[in-house]
Amino acid sequence: MTTRTVQFGRDSISLRTVLSIYIWDWIIVGVLTCIFFWIDQIDPFEKEFSMADKTISYPFQPHERLNIGMDMVLSILLPALLIVGISYLKKQGILDSHNGLLGLILAVSLSFLVTGILKSSVGRHRPDFLDRCRPQFENGAPPNDPPLRLSSTKICTQPDQYILNDGMKSFPSGHTTMAFSGLGFFSFYLAGKLHLFDERGHTYKCFLVLTPLLGASLIGISRIEDYRHHWSDVVAGGLIGLAAAYFSYHQYYPSLKLAHSERPFETRSDPSSLLSGRNRLTLGSKISRSFNPEQNPLLSESLVSQSTEANIGPAL
Repeated sequence: MTTRTVQFGRDSISLRTVLSIYIWDWIIVGVLTCIFFWIDQIDPFEKEFSMADKTISYPFQPHERLNIGMDMVLSILLPALLIVGISYLKKQGILDSHNGLLGLILAVSLSFLVTGILKSSVGRHRPDFLDRCRPQFENGAPPNDPPLRLSSTKICTQPDQYILNDGMKSFPSGHTTMAFSGLGFFSFYLAGKLHLFDERGHTYKCFLVLTPLLGASLIGISRIEDYRHHWSDVVAGGLIGLAAAYFSYHQYYPSLKLAHSERPFETRSDPSSLLSGRNRLTLGSKISRSFNPEQNPLLSESLVSQSTEANIGPAL
C-alpha cells in the first residue's frame, strides 16, 4: 500500500522569493481576466422569443439591490482582507497569505471566464427582457408573434444597445458566480484553518464555515428579486462558482481531512536552492546510495552477472 507524502510550506520565506516562484500563476490569472473582458464585449447570441412568454415579462428596474461594485467588495475584497488577517493572527507566514490571495483570485478569474463564455453563447433572455426591448406597438396594442413563428429583436425600439444586449445574458448569473467563487474559496480556507473535519464534532465550526456561503446565497437571491435572473441562472452560477473555488483551493492547499490542513503546500521550487546546487547534490547522493553494493546486494549480483556475460560473449 502506497502513501502520499504532503509537503507543507515553510513559515520563513520572503515575499520576493514567493513571487518569483509563482510569477507564472499570476500571469495566467491576468490572462484569464483579460480574456473575460474581451468576451464580455462580444454581442450575445440573439434567440427568438414569444411576446406571450410571461417569464420574460417582468419590469426592468434600473437600480439594483446589489450592483457589481458592491458584489466585488463582498466577494473579493472582503475575503482577501480576512485571509490576510487570519494568516497574520495565526502566524502562518508570507506563503499562506500569498497562496490564499492567489487561490482567491484564480477562483474568481476562472468563474468569470466560464460565465462570460456561457452568457455570450447561450443568449438566454432575462426576466425583464420585454421591458428592456420596448416592442413597437401597433395601433396602441402590443405586437403579436408572426404566424407559426417567434419574434426577434427587430421589433425592439430600445435606444440603448447595451441595455438590450445585456437583457440576453441571463444564463448564468455573474453576480452569483462571483459570490460563490470568492466567498466559497474563503469557506474552504476557513474550514482548513479551523480543522473542520478533525472528527471532534465542533458545531460552531460548521456555522462559521457556512456563513460565507449563506452570504453568497443572499446575493443570488437578490438577483431574482431584481428580476435580473431566473432561479436556474442563480443555481448554475452558484455551482460554477463553487467548482472554481474547490479547484483553486486544492491547487495550493491540502485536503481538509488532513491533520495539517491549515498549512499551504510547499513551494514548487526554491530559486536559491537551484542556484546553490543543493538539489543536484541531493540527487547525486541518492544515486550513489542506490548503487552501493552493500546496501543493494541484488543490484550488485545483477551487475556482476551482466559483466560475466559481457566477458564470455566475445569468446563464443
